[in-house]
Amino acid sequence: MSEKTNEKTTQDQVNDLANRIGRSTVAVIDAITQRGGFKGEELSTIGALRDQCTQVVQLVEQVQQEKAMNS
Repeated sequence: MSEKTNEKTTQDQVNDLANRIGRSTVAVIDAITQRGGFKGEELSTIGALRDQCTQVVQLVEQVQQEKAMNS
């Protein structure tokens, strides 16, 4: 395999992992929130983390769609 192919494969793996981490984190935050597991003063930080994870998932999906269109 060429170096460029290895780089793409590694980037694909990073994207896939980031997508799974983002989705899992959102699911955990939602579950804990529904159970009342956060203090009020923690909610802004937890909300920001959830928003960041959602952004990662959206970015990865956008990259995957662009890659599919260019293939």
